[in-house]
Amino acid sequence: MPMTTYSGTATLILTDGARVAGMASLGTNRRGDLNGWGGTFRPDESNPEAGDPSQVLQLELPYDEIGAVVVTSVRKVLATQVLMSLTGRGPAPF
Repeated sequence: MPMTTYSGTATLILTDGARVAGMASLGTNRRGDLNGWGGTFRPDESNPEAGDPSQVLQLELPYDEIGAVVVTSVRKVLATQVLMSLTGRGPAPF
């Protein structure tokens, strides 16, 4: 049975190919439906280009599993950290 959650390291790949390392917490929206997924991503370093909601980005998990995501919101959690809300596109990479 496929996993319905993932929490751990991830890399957000921007449209220009830049890679932003961080931590992701992801889950499927409905049990058993791997096409409805999303969660949050906390980059290790803030990158203003990573929060553009008009772009479809790639989220890479360990073992080269990659899923398409859209950033739906970005909020500051500390002076130097942000938390991004993501919505997955297509099959979940976990």
